[in-house]
Amino acid sequence: MRHVVSSVVALVALSVVGSASAQSDGDSSKRPGFEFGGSPKYDRPTVAKDAAEKQALAALREMAKGKWYLNITRREGRVLRQLTEAVGAKRVVEIGTSSGYSTIWLAMAARANGGKVFTHEIDPEKVKIATANFKKAGDDDVITIIEGDAHETIKQHKEPIDVLFLDAEKKGYVDYLKQLLPLVRPGGLIFGHDMHGRMPDPAYMKAITTNPNLDTSFIMMESFGISMTLKKR
Repeated sequence: MRHVVSSVVALVALSVVGSASAQSDGDSSKRPGFEFGGSPKYDRPTVAKDAAEKQALAALREMAKGKWYLNITRREGRVLRQLTEAVGAKRVVEIGTSSGYSTIWLAMAARANGGKVFTHEIDPEKVKIATANFKKAGDDDVITIIEGDAHETIKQHKEPIDVLFLDAEKKGYVDYLKQLLPLVRPGGLIFGHDMHGRMPDPAYMKAITTNPNLDTSFIMMESFGISMTLKKR
């Protein structure tokens, strides 16, 4: 029953995203996904359930106002959070922290599920920025940031992974997948960011669409895209 419920939630999320993808958020800074001036009538900000979520959402809004890094959009963050929470993910692994925007969305889901997020970042400066943002969001107790070359640091993972999010250099996705797929639990999800235009690595696209043990669909928002891959049971 839990698997069926999760599948329904995923389909609903995809339907909502699909209907909103052609809309512009009307943000004055031209960053898609943060404001609501031109978006559908019911595309409204997340309503905080408790003080912890209120703090995290406030930190995300503040991050969106400052210098922007290579992050996901607000809409993408909401969908990642919804799907991660829906599958009951307790162990989330992220490759490519940047300033920590996506990590905080994932952490909200992990906290709700009583879990943790392990995020990998190679840039020491980004590690400092993300660490500060995690503290502002009140999620530093849920997030473990691992500094270094992720191709090497991910080897420390030994426990089953519920959700894997790839958002680093695109040519590296195949290696990350090869190393971590054995740890992704049956029924777990693998997300790949920037699956639009010429961004995806053809080798990665082949890996996630031709393996009989995987099922992949694509979530398109604004000019961005995320691949969602289910590891079949």
